[in-house]
Amino acid sequence: MNIRIGFGVDVHRLADTHELFIGGKKIESDLGAVGHSDADVLLHAICDALLGAANLRDIGFHFSDTDPVYKGIDSKILLADVFKLLQAKKYAVINLDCTVILEKPKLNPHIPEMQTIIAGILSIDEDCVSIKATTHEKVDSFGERKAVKAYAVCLLSKN
Repeated sequence: MNIRIGFGVDVHRLADTHELFIGGKKIESDLGAVGHSDADVLLHAICDALLGAANLRDIGFHFSDTDPVYKGIDSKILLADVFKLLQAKKYAVINLDCTVILEKPKLNPHIPEMQTIIAGILSIDEDCVSIKATTHEKVDSFGERKAVKAYAVCLLSKN
């Protein structure tokens, strides 16, 4: 079996002028992520992990932040497009393991719905999508609520 591991990371600044989308879900918050798209830090990290594992470069290569087509785009669309690229290369997703760093709001109540959303897009079982949430204990830009970060690792198999 041909398997590949991929790693992705994404960071977005937080501001009170934006909404917060994480894992394909809108999260009620007084601060939201700033970006060219909807700035879904988790989906962007997953996209980069998947693209990297398949040797397809990175999210910026495929969906440039200077292209007006992607202005405000729902990142679920980007993840679905990345999945199509994987399928074209005959890759299937085995599993994802992700961590989101955000001081508040608490993400744990939202994780099951995020797992459902991501699993549905990638045609995998929800049990194959691990999402963890942590804070930065009020340290640095993440702990001071100036930014949000996500890490993602994936395992792909070639059919």
